[in-house]
Amino acid sequence: MHYTPHVDLAFISVEHIMRDVAGGWLLRYIHANGASMFFVVIYIHMFRGLYYGSFTAPRQQLWIVGVAIFLLMMATAFMGYVLPWGQMSFWGATVITNLFSAIPLVGDGIVYWLWGGFSVDNATLNRFFSLHYLLPFVIAALAFLHMIALHQNGSNNPLGIMIGINKISFYPYFYLKDLVGWVGFGMFFSVFVYFAPNLLGHPDNYIEANPMVTPAHIVPEWYFLPFYAILRSIPNKLGGVIAMFAAIIVLFLLPYLYPGKIRSAIFRQSYRKAFWILLVNCLILGWIGGNVVQFPFIQIGQFATIMYFSFFLIYLPIQGILENFIMYPRPFTLKDIIKNINSLIARQEWSKLFPIAFTKKKK
Repeated sequence: MHYTPHVDLAFISVEHIMRDVAGGWLLRYIHANGASMFFVVIYIHMFRGLYYGSFTAPRQQLWIVGVAIFLLMMATAFMGYVLPWGQMSFWGATVITNLFSAIPLVGDGIVYWLWGGFSVDNATLNRFFSLHYLLPFVIAALAFLHMIALHQNGSNNPLGIMIGINKISFYPYFYLKDLVGWVGFGMFFSVFVYFAPNLLGHPDNYIEANPMVTPAHIVPEWYFLPFYAILRSIPNKLGGVIAMFAAIIVLFLLPYLYPGKIRSAIFRQSYRKAFWILLVNCLILGWIGGNVVQFPFIQIGQFATIMYFSFFLIYLPIQGILENFIMYPRPFTLKDIIKNINSLIARQEWSKLFPIAFTKKKK
């Protein structure tokens, strides 16, 4: 009601909300830090799903819808970051939207369509404001589908096994458990809102956008930094864009990249180690994304990028195949593994080599 989506008034209207509107500072700090809290919860949720194998059959659809929600959240948060029209808002929008120009043939047209003109200007701000308001409704619809997919096969459990058990009533058991979680996280959230409201932001965003002055170091919000580091690790612009989007696409393909039958990391010692290495690697990528592009950050970012893709594209498929052979009742050697793989390929029994990809849902 007080924000004005216009390049001449957006920054002033935000300051008006902060200084003059009753409770405006509180609402804005809750909104800005709430986005960060949203991503904190989502990242914990995704890594927990990775640890307990919640992406495997029969919950592939649940995972894919969840990743779609994550992608839409990123788009919504990016557009919201542009709206205060500070220095980092303007230049962040300029840099990120310019990435699409690397796409052959259609790239320039996409950028022109996103901008609504020949540069990031009033038309860009207006459409970002509209989409920032509309996309949460799409996210809500996908969240509803996410719940439907969850109830179709039930929640996963830490053991990762499908067993018939007596169900526990939501009240009072889960009600009290979740209430403790809500109160604890609310206290964590409140620390940022009341004591460090600008800790997760950038000080340059309290300077009004100026197309004639480029900030010394352009960085997005903290929850984009791992993907931003992957983008910058590739020296070629098109290659960097492809790698950044591939880092998200690989999450969509995750249920089909792991062919193993064991879900939870509780029974997989090597996977537990690989999982914690992946988690640390993602934190390193986030740290690299916030640093300047120079030695040794470039080299560390390139190594961390290789490690990220190696986990999903190399380690998981090989680990799953080896686990399937380990489940055979007789002892085996490396020669036996190669022989079994060759025999399955020769007989074209792909369903045994990659069981998850060929699993059909029972009616």
